[in-house]
This record gives sequence, structure tokens and C-alpha cells, in this order.
Amino acid sequence: MAELVFFSGTMDCGKSTLALQTAYNYQQRGLAGIIFAMNDRAGAGKLSSRLGLVTDAIEVTPTTDFWNVVVQARQGGQRVDFIICDEIQFYSREQVDQLARIVDEIHISVWGFGITTDFLTQLFPGSARMLELADRVERLQVEALCWCGKRATHNARTIDGIMVTEGEQVVIGDTKDDQVVSYEVLCRYHHMRAMTAASAHAAEISPATLPLDANRVESAKD
Repeated sequence: MAELVFFSGTMDCGKSTLALQTAYNYQQRGLAGIIFAMNDRAGAGKLSSRLGLVTDAIEVTPTTDFWNVVVQARQGGQRVDFIICDEIQFYSREQVDQLARIVDEIHISVWGFGITTDFLTQLFPGSARMLELADRVERLQVEALCWCGKRATHNARTIDGIMVTEGEQVVIGDTKDDQVVSYEVLCRYHHMRAMTAASAHAAEISPATLPLDANRVESAKD
């Protein structure tokens, strides 16, 4: 039976790799599907993983109507046995509704891959709707790690290595105004304390945290 499934996890936990592997497995069995991607590191119309795997995909925009795309594809004679949706957190609630309709009325399984919350630990619209509608929610088993070694559970936005707690919900990592905007996964403890790998390293080498020289301390007392 067709299902709407949400595979969720933090950044760096292998979501895109699993999406590519899932598509490959079904294609190897003679099935054909449609792969959707959005804001991929490899550019528009691509789905890639950090391991170097890449395939062609349909680029999702705010105006993409999934129902129309699938209906037009099938009317044109194209087989659509499954649908892969990467970065589904960026989709609108209405677009997730369209995917659910495809599952229920055309009986095509849809597998969505994405992160659940943003850098402020707030749900993305697409992820929230997937949690509301999905037949199954699967947390990826490959654990991303915080710099401290604990399992990473939160996504942090950083500017020049320092965590920021305000700004637009969607900002693609880039260099802007000579500042490097990027993302880092953290455990809850360090996310709550805004401690990234860079800020933790800075604290370690700060004179305020360096061990005191006992001889210098005694000299100062004299």
C-alpha cells in the first residue's frame, strides 16, 4: 500500500544519502520514480550527498504543484512508481497536502527527507505538516555528533563560528559581507548555551581559563 513517510534527522545524519540509496534500490528493481530536491549543495535540479553521490532531480520552488507534476507525467506516458522529496522542511504546508493527496488518490508512495526544526529549534512548516500527516515518521539511525562527542539533536546557525539566535528561518550557508554564514549540529546542552566548536576552543585558550602558574602566584603574594 502507498505510504507518506517522513525520514527526519539533524544535518549530517545521512538524509540525502538515504534518499539516493532508496531511489537506487527501487530503480534496480525496474521501478521508475520522480526525485524532487531543493537548495541542494550541487545546484538546482540536483540531489547530492556529502559522500559525493549525485543524481538529477526536479527543483522545487514555492510555486511547484506536485499533483500537477505527477498527473502531467503520467498523462505523458511516464511511469511514476514512487516519489522522493529531499529537503522537505522547506516545502509549504500546501505542498505537503498535495503529496498526501498523491498517496491517497493515485496510490504512489512518497518518501520525504528533511530536518525537523530550524536554528531556533522551531518547526519548519513542511516538517510540521509532515508530522501531522505522515503514515510513518522514521528517525535516521546514523547519528550526527556534537563537537563534544554526544549525539547532536539541534541545528545551529553560525556567523564566523559564533552561534546566532535571530534572523530569517531559511538562510543558505554562504559568505556575505565578509562573514561566513554556516551551520553546525550541537547537542541540546551546548545549543542551549550557544557553545559551538569555535567558541568552545576560544574559551579553552582564553587567558581567563588557562591554568595559573603557581610560582608566579606566590611571587605576586610576596
